[in-house]
Amino acid sequence: MSETNNSRSMQADFSLKQILPILLAVASGMFLVILDSTIMNVAVPKLVSAFDTNLSTIQWVITAYTLSLSAVIPLAGWFSDRFSPKRMFMTSIVLFVLASVLCAMATTPTQLIVFRIIQGLGGGMVAPIGIATVFMVAPPDKRGSVMGILGIPMLLAPILGPLLSGWLIEYINWHWIFFINVPVGVLALLMAWRYLPASGAKLSNKLDVTGALLAPVAFTSIVFAVHQAGEKGWSNLWTLAPLAGGLVILAVFIWNELRQKHPLLELRVFRSPTFVHGISVAWLNQIALFGSILLFPLYLQQVRGLTPLEAGLYVIPQALLSTVGINVGGRLFDRFGVRPVAIIGILSLCGSLLALTQIDAQTSSLYIICSFAFAGLGQGLTMMQINTHVLRSAPKELISRVTPITTSAQQIMSSFGVTITMAFLAKQMRGLPAQHSPDQLGHAFGSTFWITLGFAICALVLSLFYNFQTKEMSIHDNK
Repeated sequence: MSETNNSRSMQADFSLKQILPILLAVASGMFLVILDSTIMNVAVPKLVSAFDTNLSTIQWVITAYTLSLSAVIPLAGWFSDRFSPKRMFMTSIVLFVLASVLCAMATTPTQLIVFRIIQGLGGGMVAPIGIATVFMVAPPDKRGSVMGILGIPMLLAPILGPLLSGWLIEYINWHWIFFINVPVGVLALLMAWRYLPASGAKLSNKLDVTGALLAPVAFTSIVFAVHQAGEKGWSNLWTLAPLAGGLVILAVFIWNELRQKHPLLELRVFRSPTFVHGISVAWLNQIALFGSILLFPLYLQQVRGLTPLEAGLYVIPQALLSTVGINVGGRLFDRFGVRPVAIIGILSLCGSLLALTQIDAQTSSLYIICSFAFAGLGQGLTMMQINTHVLRSAPKELISRVTPITTSAQQIMSSFGVTITMAFLAKQMRGLPAQHSPDQLGHAFGSTFWITLGFAICALVLSLFYNFQTKEMSIHDNK
């Protein structure tokens, strides 16, 4: 009884100022990695001309980075336990910054691709380790608000990335899309060194060697197949072979993990119906979000003829409403649970995507900006709140092993969302006349938004079945 009273007293005395430095340290590291992931999208045409190569070669600069991220994320939990979260967080940032400098100095496409792989190996562990650290230091009844603040860089970086990239390319040069990581990385490193809590390594924690070998191969193969599908189609051998191989290896990996006393990834959380339901909503929401967000700058540049910098300015209201949504959503989550927040947020996203299905080349700027903005509001209300709900349904003692699961899945689902929307857009564009009008091209984009709207509606339907409150599960509950 006294322990319970002490716990309640600690929660009552809790102030956000107590862990704000930890939040800022983790957020700066996550912002660094996510910003670099999105800043490349606008830079692709410039890199094609700078290296005097073709689009398919430069696309590997993005694909190789994504594959290396997918390969290292499953190992984040073990490295965090074995060497301490703070040490691995700082090591990851150092590796990421050094690789960024190498990328800026690359003189051939091959060098750039290799350095991007190293960059991905460093960046892959930042998010799962950072999220697990913040989740552990936040009181249970304040996690919505706390994780909401942590989610700000996850929302702002994909929006500000194209804006910053467009400015750097237009007014300086492409090298600075990598050099910009140095000051941001140094700041993140200093904050992590100063504020992240030190914790001892779990020396008795043995590495699941079989899982450590199988997981990177499985996740990398599946992500590679999804990327190939976007370029070559789902029926192509280069898509089907790695997809089939990745699924088989994934099945073997799952079988191995369920037999291990100390597995690499704690897959027993899938025995919790609450966890399965929550992560299913998260996946559908991520497909809808990431698929649609990529279409925004493409529509503005290809249909409206805007420059990368002008296209970036159009999404500023989206960034602002995302910030509002994530702060309001965190407070609502703590008070009412995930259900009302998820329903309101996904409804906002659905309304935005429905409006975007009607766009063409003549659609007013105000209509476009408002549609983007309400997508941002839905994104802010749902992204971190649903993820926090998923983590709350997992055993607290295994959070470091659960966050790599959610992070790996998000990487795959976001890639899947981008792939299917781009494949459908390409199909719509192939059906246009050779001398098509801007309106016809605009209608092709509008038709593509129906795909992302479909996934958002599925997420909305599932969110109706959320419980108002979620109790943390013990790993022993479902044995």
